[in-house]
Amino acid sequence: MTEVEKRVHFRVVRFMTESGVKLHIKSVPLATACVLYHKFFKENSLNDYDPYLIGTTCIYLAGKVEEEHLKLRDVINSCYRTLHKSKPPLELGDTFWALRESVAHCELFVLRTLKFKVVFSHPHKYMLHNLKYLQDWFDPYKWEAMPVARTAWSLLRDCYHGNMCLKYKPQHMAVAVLFFALQCHGAEVPYHKYADTPWWLVFAEDVTLDIIKTIITDIIAVYELENTV
Repeated sequence: MTEVEKRVHFRVVRFMTESGVKLHIKSVPLATACVLYHKFFKENSLNDYDPYLIGTTCIYLAGKVEEEHLKLRDVINSCYRTLHKSKPPLELGDTFWALRESVAHCELFVLRTLKFKVVFSHPHKYMLHNLKYLQDWFDPYKWEAMPVARTAWSLLRDCYHGNMCLKYKPQHMAVAVLFFALQCHGAEVPYHKYADTPWWLVFAEDVTLDIIKTIITDIIAVYELENTV
């Protein structure tokens, strides 16, 4: 993937995230939308399709996949307002109906491209499990003083601006993000130095420190890419 393509995908995922916030979409359906988007462009070229139309379609499709009901009208209006901030809200007319028809046709095309494989396992459930157990290992006062959980969730959300979701196991991503969040706050897992087993192997038996460092490097690359967008 070229640097130009990476920047385009970053912008589109940012557009999808902003539109998702306006639609009050939960984190998992939004993650599904991003995975659908990245998987589509893994199989297709940016030169052949409008990435913002694909992004809008993936939001609508993710709502169906994750059983979070989204009206197509609301998706179109929110995405239009996000993409055209200086224009007035979209009214029922030729533009709206053209967009509606485009998204409806594009939805079927995306499904066919992905061979109807649109159900994914996300790092979120593993992250929730990991944070719960990690909190129990820390002194309550020290844990409350560090926003590790908030940092971890923010890092995980930002991961979807790149294609890490296609490269790594969700269990590994959850561990790596938590590892990075702890590093960001200069925190160490209590008694880790004296344990026979590294704490990350408790959460994912097949993860290695090299995998964790590689994922963290990719996360940092996403933030460096943001500076160029």
